[in-house]
Amino acid sequence: MSEPFVWYPGTDALEHSNIARFLRNVGMATYQDLLRRSIDDPVWFWGTVVRSLPIDFFTPYEQVVDLSHGAPWARWFTGGTINLSHNCVDRHSTSAARDRVALIWEGEDGEVRRWNFAELAYETDRAALALKRLGVTQGDRVGLFAPMLLETVAAFFAVAKLGAVVIPIFSGFGSRAVADRLNDAGAITLITTDGFYRKGKAVPMLAVANEALAESPTVRHQLVIERLSGQTLHQPGRDVWWHEALSAVAGPCPSEPMGAEAPVMIGYTSGTTGKPKGAVHVHAGFLVKLAQEVSHQVDLRVGDVLYWLTDMGWIMGPWEVIGGLALGGTVLLYEGAPDWPAPDRLWALAERHGVSILGISPTLVRSMMKHGEVPVRSHDLSRLRILGSTGEPWNPGPWHWLFEHVGGKRCPIINISGGTEVGACFLSPTPLTPLKACSLSGPALGMAMDVVDPEGRPLRGGVGELVCRKPWPGMTRGLWGDPDRYIQTYWSRWPDVWVHGDWASIDEDGCWSLHGRSDDTLKVAGKRLGPAEVESVLVGHADVAEAAAIGVPDPVKGETIWCYVVLRNPQAAGDSLVKDLEDLVAEAFGKSFTPSRVCFVAELPKTRNAKVLRRAIRAKALGKEPGDLSSLENPWALESIEKAIRTE
Repeated sequence: MSEPFVWYPGTDALEHSNIARFLRNVGMATYQDLLRRSIDDPVWFWGTVVRSLPIDFFTPYEQVVDLSHGAPWARWFTGGTINLSHNCVDRHSTSAARDRVALIWEGEDGEVRRWNFAELAYETDRAALALKRLGVTQGDRVGLFAPMLLETVAAFFAVAKLGAVVIPIFSGFGSRAVADRLNDAGAITLITTDGFYRKGKAVPMLAVANEALAESPTVRHQLVIERLSGQTLHQPGRDVWWHEALSAVAGPCPSEPMGAEAPVMIGYTSGTTGKPKGAVHVHAGFLVKLAQEVSHQVDLRVGDVLYWLTDMGWIMGPWEVIGGLALGGTVLLYEGAPDWPAPDRLWALAERHGVSILGISPTLVRSMMKHGEVPVRSHDLSRLRILGSTGEPWNPGPWHWLFEHVGGKRCPIINISGGTEVGACFLSPTPLTPLKACSLSGPALGMAMDVVDPEGRPLRGGVGELVCRKPWPGMTRGLWGDPDRYIQTYWSRWPDVWVHGDWASIDEDGCWSLHGRSDDTLKVAGKRLGPAEVESVLVGHADVAEAAAIGVPDPVKGETIWCYVVLRNPQAAGDSLVKDLEDLVAEAFGKSFTPSRVCFVAELPKTRNAKVLRRAIRAKALGKEPGDLSSLENPWALESIEKAIRTE
């Protein structure tokens, strides 16, 4: 039996949302009509998007898309010149929006700073002039290894303003991960900070950056933003304080007109093995796709405050900053942990700054649930209008908790899925889409998505591979320096079809769901099952806070399921609970899927954006090397996994 719809668009969405206005402007009666045409006629759709947002080109483009080099190498808005920074910063600073707040920043210590669009433009211009003085020119690569600060945003746009290429690097990385990215891109400059605060402690980023630069011979200069104070620069001449560099320059710095396909950002994804993949994004297509999503999916309007719990090193950092500022909205940045110094920090933050669009991951919701509803209820969240989520599949319990206790059953959860290489989203609802719990609704506008069987045929009523059958503006223009790897990774399975590596399904009502990465998939006795499906059953038990399911080799079944479980109350652990959890999974999926091992652990290993690293759990379980762990926030959680294995 199909799951029921639990949310329907109200009067505000139907009459005042950006997507409703877009529908009226193009003369279409229903959202489904628009979705179909956007997929069937991408030239019409993306051309209309550019005109409606609007996006400013210095030189008008001649062609929406050029497919003469094949789908993997599609070129968008050819013949046009543009600059991402002009669209996000410059044009607002010379308009009626110049005094509107562009950025709000709050430090973990409670300090608050704000920049309006005129101030953001001023700081961005000075940063661009400082970079130019250090020798940065068009095409040069510049690393950005910094937390969510006002200066981080100015630095991002300063690099783009010059026509250089920015490399956002996750602020929690160690020196090896930073050096790998700088070396792969051949960066000549690194922008970093002396540190920041997280969970009450100073994180010494400058020491990490210095270690990375010792292994990065192409980097000639390091520009250091002062946050902690009291530190000295490692190499005078190479290293320059941000405030000193900016005080030495003055005057406007117009954004360079760049070709539509000129690279603006290299976003690195962490691989399970081998070097990280550098997804190349360009000025026009990346800007158009992100601005369209922030407008149509999370419905950002003038007066809204957008806050997504992220880092510039994850795709959602550029997503909120580029998309939010391109539309003239206000973006909130927060430095620290969402539960520090108390479990209500996130909700207090939302109340204090009037957050109307809040993005959060399923794993973070699960971790907040253990504190109950009191921390949420103690704050006025009436300004909230949209809840967003991404990162991994949902479980029903946490989804309903967010929907009911945070959103008051009135805020839709805009559940989106895509990736760094996608440039944004493959799947997403909009405020005009009725919602089912945990569902992604369907393809995002303009995205020719499908779910296919092992032969590449459309699959309905089962779990299959998620693919995209047409190119789109925000897609990566290859992997930096490695075109063969790009083709092999995404385009080699079926001709002109992008294979993303996610399992998905479509129910009888046409609602799409994800079931985890296809390389995480459990295959027991020839039958495939997504780990999220097993985890949903486990967290449905009253004693279970979080769970991770992995597949391990089995001589009879091919694979068997092992489950790692975090309890709400550790005292509940015992053989009887193990049996209860085994029975729950068996009842849900059949006896052949009964877990052969259930281990109780204190924590699950997660990245800072709250993704559970199942591959690391599986590697520890099998006694293998876990691969790249540079994005791991709590490495000690793997010790808990190892201890549980030894105990068993």
